[in-house]
Amino acid sequence: MFDVEKIRSQFPILERKIRGKNFIYFDNAATTLKPKRVIDRVNLHYAQESANIHRGVHFLSEYGTMEYEKTRETIRSFLNAKESREIIFTKGTTDSINLVANGYASSKLKPGDEIMISTMEHHSNIVPWQLAAEKTGAKIVEIPINNDGDILLEEYRKLLNEKTKIVSIVAISNTLGTINPIKEMITLAHEAGAEVLVDGAQAVAHQKIDVQELNCDYFVFSGHKLFGPTGIGVLFGKEELLDSLPPYQGGGDMIDRVTIQKTTYNELPFKFEAGTPNIAGGIALNEAIEFVNEIGLDEIAQYEQTLLDYATSKLMDIDGLTLIGTAKKKASVNSFIIDGVHPHDLGTLLDQQGIAVRTGHHCTQPLMDFYNIPATTRASYSIYNTMEEIDGLVMGIKKAKELL
Repeated sequence: MFDVEKIRSQFPILERKIRGKNFIYFDNAATTLKPKRVIDRVNLHYAQESANIHRGVHFLSEYGTMEYEKTRETIRSFLNAKESREIIFTKGTTDSINLVANGYASSKLKPGDEIMISTMEHHSNIVPWQLAAEKTGAKIVEIPINNDGDILLEEYRKLLNEKTKIVSIVAISNTLGTINPIKEMITLAHEAGAEVLVDGAQAVAHQKIDVQELNCDYFVFSGHKLFGPTGIGVLFGKEELLDSLPPYQGGGDMIDRVTIQKTTYNELPFKFEAGTPNIAGGIALNEAIEFVNEIGLDEIAQYEQTLLDYATSKLMDIDGLTLIGTAKKKASVNSFIIDGVHPHDLGTLLDQQGIAVRTGHHCTQPLMDFYNIPATTRASYSIYNTMEEIDGLVMGIKKAKELL
């Protein structure tokens, strides 16, 4: 059975008080909290194992290399990729998308080609493609959504054509919680001859991902949204596609042979891993994934759905509150506005009660423009949250409303 108290006991930060109140954390879409085992693994590396990896022949270098590469294999299994060399370590989701977009700008896009993204994309899945379009003369095409926050699949189908070179789509919206039909979208894109990148930043902590079943060409995520450290991320790419992209950065492990006039490049995955990596972050990410695996993603999804259903019903009972994002399939996110209450004011008053939510445009300004609003308040739930905490959020909102 899902034991939330046992899970909560593994997160030291939940023991602290914020402004004299019990800490309630509902900003999980921005970053998840870290279990003690992940924190301890980072500390152990720096205290007992600190050495650079991949190049040394001494004990600590070889040990660190083994632990770091063990994480790569864990990620391969976690995503069900064919080969560990299809797993590239990056700084995070943003870095991963920039790597791919830069490669397309350098080698795969030409004037008139089309890059397809949706209205609900995070800025990190918009701006890199805009830069690629500006460099190449390619065109950005928007996949529309409806007022509920669902992708308009028929419109998407109509937009696909022989000029579409890549579709870059979020699996789960960080603002709306919409779970997109990415498998169907990938199939349709492939039928049109396009490749597909899936932004999985919000997905990997909430649902099982099988990149072979999805048949996506690229899949990206960040460790810090999977109970892992900041500064470590992942790019999965099909081997033949990664081989076809030029290097993103130069130096360090990405080289094979260097002369003053010419350099040849290393094989995958090192071709895209220039410089000394975030070694401690990479090693500790293994602990984060093992933590998730031990609980089970099916169990996580079921519990978070219970939280979402409960929170949604409670929030809808608040006078003047409007939910933004009511898609048919949603992850554990509620975005909302309240008549006469600015989200920043609400967030500040909730903070005074020890409740952490996110307010603003959530790096999705085109989505805010679609709904004709400047910002929302966002409560996002994870495995250590409880229904009692949701009751505290609702009480906090009502108290803030009275003050405002």
